[in-house]
Amino acid sequence: MFLLAVQNIDAQCSMCRAVLETEADQGSAEAINDGIVYLMAFPYILVFGVLYFVYRSFKKKKSEISK
Repeated sequence: MFLLAVQNIDAQCSMCRAVLETEADQGSAEAINDGIVYLMAFPYILVFGVLYFVYRSFKKKKSEISK
């Protein structure tokens, strides 16, 4: 559901935001935002991947027991 909802996300620490807001070039601020969101996404992807494989293995064991 979260993947379907596209929103503009601003994710910066306060020090990065202060430095980047003082610069005239807003392209670097957007690049920093994209990098932070990119780094934030990987732990969630890994956790959901592990949970998927655990679910699949339990489902497979349950189907073998019922046979």
